[in-house]
Amino acid sequence: MTSDLALGTVLLAWILLLSGVLTRRLYHRWTARGMPHNRAVYYNRKIIHVLAGGLVAVLLPLFSSWIVPVAMALLLSLFLYASRRAGRLMYWFQTPDNAYEVHFTLAWAFVVFLTWAILGQLNVGIAAITFMAFGDAVTGVVRNLMYGRRTKSWWGNLAMALVSVPLGYYYVGPLGALAGLAASLVEHFEWPPLDDNITVPLVSLLVMLLPRLI
Repeated sequence: MTSDLALGTVLLAWILLLSGVLTRRLYHRWTARGMPHNRAVYYNRKIIHVLAGGLVAVLLPLFSSWIVPVAMALLLSLFLYASRRAGRLMYWFQTPDNAYEVHFTLAWAFVVFLTWAILGQLNVGIAAITFMAFGDAVTGVVRNLMYGRRTKSWWGNLAMALVSVPLGYYYVGPLGALAGLAASLVEHFEWPPLDDNITVPLVSLLVMLLPRLI
C-alpha cells in the first residue's frame, strides 16, 4: 500500500500539473496565435484524456490494488465538480455548457472498480479506458482539424477504430478488438445527458464481458 500511495501521489501531482499549468499555458499560446477559444479548449481536453486518463490506465498494473487509483479518480471528480459549483471554471479545458470532464473521471473510477475489484479482469478495464482516452482523443482531434469545431464525423470514428481495435486486441484479444470497433461506432452518437465518456466504456465493457454474461 505504501508503494501504491507513493505512485498515486506522483501521478496525481502530474495530473494537477498537466491540467492546472501546462494546458493553461498551451491555451494562452494557441489563442495568442489566433486559435479560437473553443478549439483550444477542445484540444486541451483531449490532451488531458491521453496524458492523464490514458497514461494512468496503462500504468495500473504497477499498483497492487485498485484502492488508490479509484480514490484518486473520485478525488479528481470531486475537485472538478467543486470548481463548477463554485463558478470557478478552469476555462482552458472546462466549458459552462457541459460537465463531460466529470463524466470522464467518474467513468474511469467505475470501470477500474468493476473490472479489478469485482471481476478481477483488469485487462478488460484498461482496454475500455484506452478506448475512452486514446481512441476518443484521436477522433476529436481529427474532427477539430477537419471542421474546426466539436461535431460528429465518421472520419473521426474511422480514426478512432484504427487506434481502438489494435488496443483492444493487445489487451483482450479478438473480443477486445471487436469491443474497440463497437466503441468507435457508438462514439458517433450521443443521448443527452449521456455522452461518449459514458457510452464508450459501457458498450465496450458489455462486449468484452459478454462471455461472462451468457
